[in-house]
Amino acid sequence: MMKKMLILMSLLTSGLLLAGCTNDHILHTRDGHTLVVEGKPQVDEDTGLITYKDIYGHEQQINRDQIKDISSVGN
Repeated sequence: MMKKMLILMSLLTSGLLLAGCTNDHILHTRDGHTLVVEGKPQVDEDTGLITYKDIYGHEQQINRDQIKDISSVGN
């Protein structure tokens, strides 16, 4: 029983460490807004849209022309 508990705790800790490796990003819009996003935003070259997850985990899109700057936060 104790061995199973240690294995479970090891897996949980490893998962949390891997999740912590994801760098959040900040998008600065041309109209002065700042968007904090989870992970790295994805740019669709065909449509010009940037897809990202907001701080609540919802997927959002914004036109690349509306973004002034994208920067990484953290580590």
